[in-house]
Amino acid sequence: MPRAVLAGYDWGGKAASVVAALWPERCAGLVSGNGYAFADPAAALIPAKPENEIPLWWQFYFQTERGRAGYAKYRREFNRLFWKQWSPTWRFDDATFARTAASFDNPDHVAVSIHSFRHRFGAVQGDPAYAEIDRKLASLPAISVRTVTLDGGDGSAHGPTDGSAQAAKFTGPRTHRVIPGAGHNLPQEAPSAFTDAVLELVRADRRAR
Repeated sequence: MPRAVLAGYDWGGKAASVVAALWPERCAGLVSGNGYAFADPAAALIPAKPENEIPLWWQFYFQTERGRAGYAKYRREFNRLFWKQWSPTWRFDDATFARTAASFDNPDHVAVSIHSFRHRFGAVQGDPAYAEIDRKLASLPAISVRTVTLDGGDGSAHGPTDGSAQAAKFTGPRTHRVIPGAGHNLPQEAPSAFTDAVLELVRADRRAR
C-alpha cells in the first residue's frame, strides 16, 4: 500500500495528523507544526486565564454574526492582521501576502472558516458523513508513526513549548524542535527547517524498508 510523509501546520497539520493517527499504514512519517493537533472537546468551554484568552480573540469574535459579517467584508485585512500578530518577526512583503490572499476570494472561504471556529466550541454540528471520524478524534488518539513536531520560537498565538506536555500522545519515535526566528507560518518563514524535517523522515522510512 502506498505511503507518504505528511507535513503541515495549523489546519494542514491537523489534516496530516488525522491520517497519521487513524490510518498509520498510509503514513511514512509526520511533520506537524504546532505539535499535537487534536483539541480536547471536553475542555473547549473551560475558561483559561485572561493572558491566554486574549491572543485567541478572533475565535470568540467569529462566534457572532457580527464576526461573520466583519470577516466577509474585511477578510484580507483580517488575515494580514493575523499574519502580523501570529508571526511578529516575519517581514513578509505585499507580493507574498497577495499570493495567499487570492484563496480568501474562494466562494466558500468565509463559510468554511466560520464553521470551523464555531464547531470547535460546539456551536454547530459537523458533517454527518464524518461523524465516525469526529468520534475517533474526540478520544484524542495517539500518533504512532515517526514524527517531528515544530514550534516557532517567535509565535504569539501558539507560543513555543518544550513538547513535553504532549509527549504521551506520540507513541512512536518523535523529535520536537523550536525554530528560532520563526512564528506561526513555519513553511514560509522557515522553509529550510520545515523541508529538512520532511527529508529526515523520508530518509528514515527508506532505511526502515
